[in-house]
Formats: sequence, structure tokens, C-alpha cells
Amino acid sequence: MAILSNPHLFKDLFRVNILPKGPVSQAFLDRGITDLGQAMVWMKQLPYGRNPDKHNLLTVFADGCGTCSTKHALIKQLTVEQQVTDLKLFLGIFRMHAGNTPKVARTLASNGLEYIPEAHCYLKRDSQIIDLTSASSSPNDFVHDLLEEMVIQPNQIASFKISWHRENLKRWLTESKLPFSPDEIWSIREQCIEDLSVQNRSCGY
Repeated sequence: MAILSNPHLFKDLFRVNILPKGPVSQAFLDRGITDLGQAMVWMKQLPYGRNPDKHNLLTVFADGCGTCSTKHALIKQLTVEQQVTDLKLFLGIFRMHAGNTPKVARTLASNGLEYIPEAHCYLKRDSQIIDLTSASSSPNDFVHDLLEEMVIQPNQIASFKISWHRENLKRWLTESKLPFSPDEIWSIREQCIEDLSVQNRSCGY
């Protein structure tokens, strides 16, 4: 499994000209971004932040920010419009703990948890993993704690992602015999994401 973390390589590895084939493509062209590699560099440098309307990917441009969900889904939608088939959108579950996500350490410790399963979106081309969540994010932040993953489509980053994540947490609670209800563990998870959001970097939705 290869980890592609240097954004300077995107321009060399993803030399696909953007043609005006759809609204996402046009939005990039309107900003002077003319190929896929440039679009990926621009997305990685875009600030992290939650988008109120995840059903409209163009909101990333209006909001001037995005999450792991909206950023990667937007790039995937760009490849759909450009008929590029070798870049896939993935949804994974990884163990989020103090080691790979130090900013959630206090919330986990206060609830007696070593880790909590967290959902994360990213891209893959063959065995190359790409994470555009923030300028400092890297697949190394989650890949070594990845529990499962699946290929999804851009329209699955909202309700489907939340439903799948909550079901995963319910199963984990049952198997781990932890003293929390599904709603309680979701609230703890939300506090972890709030910890990350306030400090302005990491994945979440």
C-alpha cells in the first residue's frame, strides 16, 4: 500500500486537463485551475471546516472550506465529469485515539475510552492512498489503524455515511461490552469532532 502525501507530486501524477463538462469542472476552471493535479493541490490547501449543506458539493467553493467528506467527494465528482475512472472515493473506519489524533485525548480519557471508531473519507488510485483533508493531513494519520473500508459515490457522504458509521458504533459497543448507549457513544464522538473543529484541523462531518 503506497501513501501519497507530498502534494507537489499531484501535478506530476494527475496530469488530466479539466474540460468544461459539468458544474464542478466549470467551478475549477472559473478559478484558473485547469488540471486534476492542480485541483488536488488546491483542495488540500483549502482550510478545514464543516459545510452546512453536504448535499451540494459546490458549497465547498462558496464556504471556502471543506471536510474529509466534501473535499474528497468534490474531487471524485470532478473525475466523474472528466470520465477519469482510476481514482476512487473510499469510506473507512479507523481507531481514533490519542496517538493518531492527540486533540481528542482529553475527551477519550474522561470517558474511559482508549479509542473510538471514526469514519473517514479519502481517495485511492490503485494502491496509492491520498488524503486532502488539510494541508498537514496524511494517510499515516489513519491507515495503520484502519478497521474496514468500502468504495462509495459522492452522493453517499451525507446520510449513508452517518448511518453506516452509527451502525458500526452499535456493533462495536455490543462486541466490546462498553457501558454506553448508541446515543451516548455518538455524543462522545461528536465531542471529539468538536475538539478537532475548534482547533481547526482533522476529519469529521
